Amino acid sequence: MRLAHVVRAGVAVAAAATAALAFPAVASAHVTVNPSTATQGGYTKVTFRVPNERDDASTVKLEIALPTDKPVASVSLKPIQGWTAVSETTKLTTPIKTADGELVEAVSKITWTADANSAIKPHQFQEFDVSLGPLPETDQLVFKALQTYSSGEVVRWIDEPSAGAEAEHPAPTLKLTPKAAASGAPASATAAPAGTASDDGGDGNGAAVGLGVAGLVLGLAGLVVGLLAYRRAASRSA
Repeated sequence: MRLAHVVRAGVAVAAAATAALAFPAVASAHVTVNPSTATQGGYTKVTFRVPNERDDASTVKLEIALPTDKPVASVSLKPIQGWTAVSETTKLTTPIKTADGELVEAVSKITWTADANSAIKPHQFQEFDVSLGPLPETDQLVFKALQTYSSGEVVRWIDEPSAGAEAEHPAPTLKLTPKAAASGAPASATAAPAGTASDDGGDGNGAAVGLGVAGLVLGLAGLVVGLLAYRRAASRSA
């Protein structure tokens, strides 16, 4: 009976450590843009991935704000069955030159709204594709996002990235690299590492997963120690 108790205790510790591996992924899920890097001056298709983080409500609307201080001349949306997409334009303070002439206004906001049967249900996600270009000559584009639930709750994914700090509600951010750097030629700017393409992304997940692995190892070690102790006790009794 003692051996059975030791085994059950070790299994419980190992199970708790394994659960720690999954928890950070759920806790840090947020709206992301994929891929997370593109080339300045080029065209790209980006995907906004939206996970549902609530157990008792569906996501019914997504709003993405495009920066007007770094405007994108052409914005095209891929239709999604069950969702209505609306683009809003804003007059630019400083017009930009394009191959087709001077651009005086640009898309500043995109809103997707679900019909009654297409909302993002709990533990599901949806992807929204957008074609952008030509991309401005800047280090990054920050797309502030608002996620609205059927309960009326609005989650604001608007925190801009800052060095040395992990935002609580990070905004989807597209890093832009110069053409020379993208083609492999020397350049002063260094391409930023690509972010995760999963809905449970976040740089802080690496440390959390490491802690979970450590907990699993400790749980298994405890099981081994318990078995050895049991054997020693059994030897003394004999």
